[in-house]
Amino acid sequence: METKAKILVVDDDKEIADLVEIHLVSEGYDVKKANDAVTGLTMLKSDEEISLAILDIMMPGMDGLSMVKKIRETSNIPIIMLSAKSTDLDKIVGLGNGADDYVTKPFNPLELTARVKANLRRFTEFNSGQKSTDEPDDEIIEVGPLYINKSTREVKTYDREAKLTPIEYDILCLLASNPGRVFSTDDIFTRVWNEKAFEGNNTVMVHIRRLREKIEMDARNAKIIKTVWGVGYKIEK
Repeated sequence: METKAKILVVDDDKEIADLVEIHLVSEGYDVKKANDAVTGLTMLKSDEEISLAILDIMMPGMDGLSMVKKIRETSNIPIIMLSAKSTDLDKIVGLGNGADDYVTKPFNPLELTARVKANLRRFTEFNSGQKSTDEPDDEIIEVGPLYINKSTREVKTYDREAKLTPIEYDILCLLASNPGRVFSTDDIFTRVWNEKAFEGNNTVMVHIRRLREKIEMDARNAKIIKTVWGVGYKIEK
């Protein structure tokens, strides 16, 4: 029998944590729970088999956003934020801190499970070197100061290595594999997330911003990922 991934759920609301556990266990996942961020971080540090984290934002002591920042110092595992805060600004803040996805409470357990599967699939493809977007098969991509080795997942700009999350890597590969082509945010979302884009989606914008902070010399004056105002994003030939 195939062993499914180990998932960490961190939420101070025991009923919600138990509900998430029930649905994920029914899908075959191994679930670990913590009721505060500090305990969750300790569990992550001691168990390298944890492949994804689901975090509440509003927790006593260290909140979920601070926990995301701590995780991102050492790990690129997928992180899904689970929060009662549902405005676009709240989502932007959550994603901007390093999360990969954002689900609002009250949530549909089937939707959460689907997002867990999608993020784990992307993470597995990233670590195994599989191609997750429909870019050409070239193993090495070099566009201006950008260098990507798709076999090793190595990314360099200006001779500096960039540590990317799987989503950031997929976005960069999509743009770099099609130099000069402009992709709208909806197109990027559909191709990278493999979901239909929804109205008011700020997810791509936030991930582009995080990506620029890692690969550009000056994120506010981007030279690699260009914004085509009113249209989308591109990487020049």
